[in-house]
Amino acid sequence: MYTWERFSIFQKGIRSRFSLFAKINLLIVILFIPILIMYTYSNNVTYDVVSKELQVSNTKQLTFLSSQIDSRINQMMDFSLILSRDPNVRAFNGLNLWQDKYDQMQTRYIIQEKMTLQTGVTDLWPTRYAVYSQQNKEVIANYTRDTGYDEAYLKKNMSGQWTYGDHSTNAKDAMQSFYWFYTDSLAQPGMLTGSNLVIEASFSYENIQNMLDTYKAGGQGDPILYHKGNAPILNRTADKQLSGDLIRYLDTHSLEDTTQDVVELGGKNYLVSTVKSTYLDWHLVDVVPLYQILQPISLSQNLFYVCMILLLVVGISASILLYRNVQYPIKKLIKGLRRVQQGDYSVRLHSNNQNEFSFLFHRFNDMSHQIQDLIENVFQEKIRAREATLKQLQAQINPHFLYNCLGYIINMAQMKDEQAVVSMAHNLSAYYRYTTRMERETSSLQEEIQLLINYLDIQKLRNGRIEYHIDIPEHMLTQSVPRLMLQPMVENSVIHGIGKSYTSGEIRITGESANGFGKIYIDDDGPGLTPEQYEALNQEMLEPLQEEVGCGLWNTYQRMIHTFGNHSYLLFGPSPLGGFRTEIVWEIPGEDVDKEHGNDSGG
Repeated sequence: MYTWERFSIFQKGIRSRFSLFAKINLLIVILFIPILIMYTYSNNVTYDVVSKELQVSNTKQLTFLSSQIDSRINQMMDFSLILSRDPNVRAFNGLNLWQDKYDQMQTRYIIQEKMTLQTGVTDLWPTRYAVYSQQNKEVIANYTRDTGYDEAYLKKNMSGQWTYGDHSTNAKDAMQSFYWFYTDSLAQPGMLTGSNLVIEASFSYENIQNMLDTYKAGGQGDPILYHKGNAPILNRTADKQLSGDLIRYLDTHSLEDTTQDVVELGGKNYLVSTVKSTYLDWHLVDVVPLYQILQPISLSQNLFYVCMILLLVVGISASILLYRNVQYPIKKLIKGLRRVQQGDYSVRLHSNNQNEFSFLFHRFNDMSHQIQDLIENVFQEKIRAREATLKQLQAQINPHFLYNCLGYIINMAQMKDEQAVVSMAHNLSAYYRYTTRMERETSSLQEEIQLLINYLDIQKLRNGRIEYHIDIPEHMLTQSVPRLMLQPMVENSVIHGIGKSYTSGEIRITGESANGFGKIYIDDDGPGLTPEQYEALNQEMLEPLQEEVGCGLWNTYQRMIHTFGNHSYLLFGPSPLGGFRTEIVWEIPGEDVDKEHGNDSGG
């Protein structure tokens, strides 16, 4: 019992805790969590550092490009200022006092040569200049012009700022040049007095494209020059679709002198950086594909996650393998032990694998088989012991009655009462004809009642005061009861009830059945017992046989227990006749109950 209690405690512990499979999987997950957290943190730090460095580098490069453009524009403005103070230029804007055509031609040639020399300093940034003499109504330029001096043209463009276009075309989408008009007038800026010298400096959008192409060749961006309301200047290899998405984004956002944002264009992330040009009031915009630059980091991250997933799958697979080869056989063994604990010794365990558990299952099957054989053998031994006990009890009862009858015959023979001897011998012969039939351990209640009639007739011969009445329902007479179940009780009433009184002599035997139990009451009008004696006698029936207890009553009680089970009993108490009552109660077997119901319905 102690072993089974420990096993039950172990089972409860198993149910109250995680299974081994769950623990292993939980441990695997716990091991993966800090690794994932640390890698994710490290990857995010790397991503942020690279992204910030990229932003700083891109801003510096774009600022440098803007400074280059501004530097070239500043050179053009300085040259314009120097040119306006050149003696030849001032002479060109003079009063035209000379009459020598050659001198006039020479002056024009020198001015054009200076402007041409300034233009040819670099091929990356070609420039155009023109000198307007408002006093002489003439113009000198280093490029081919479609028109000559135009006063209205000058007035429209005298803003003092660099403008995109010279107001000669209304096509906003057409690619134009940048213009700047300078005059040395002391009047209000933009005002012409009629005798001013005006210097026109301009450069084509292609100059910007050259700079953008050079910038793009040294980086990974796609730069443009943008001003809201004007056609943007793109580099020559610009991505048209990306540029269109970028311009639509810029049109909806206000730009500061320097801005930088991560923008999603076409479903991909780009770093958009802008720097405002000092002179042009345009913004240099560079769009860098972050997804390409940071792709190695993302690829490394994805590879790590794939590896982690593969490791998790391998870990779970190892856990499943451990579960199938270790925990599942253990659970199977525990289930088998639980069934053995519940009394099912026919359980057998089988394993498809040849390992340590298959050997353990084989030994468990041997153990279960041996326990089952042992229990069956013990059960058979109990049955044989029970049969032997019944026969022994019956053999103890038969001599007890025989001793009483032989004593009576001896007494009658001594008294020369031949009739009594003959009657006793006749009834005794009938009695033993019934009791000595040992092939059956039970008989019907009707046969038992007939035996009581023979017995009481014998006792009536011995004692004329004896009167008996038997009232048993007919449906009970067919019930099977142990042989000689009633005779010792009636004998007890005759000997200890009527035999100890000179006035009593009535014995009443009645029966009834209800709720699956049969009851027979044996009453006499003898002296009876005290309540304490009744209680002591009832208690003695529950204990082993004592010398002072009559073996007939105790043996009958034991036979009833063996035959009908523990719900059957004998109960002794006072009788309504004033003497001793014996109450015999037994549980009616199922087949006898069915017969009883059949008789009731048939009646």
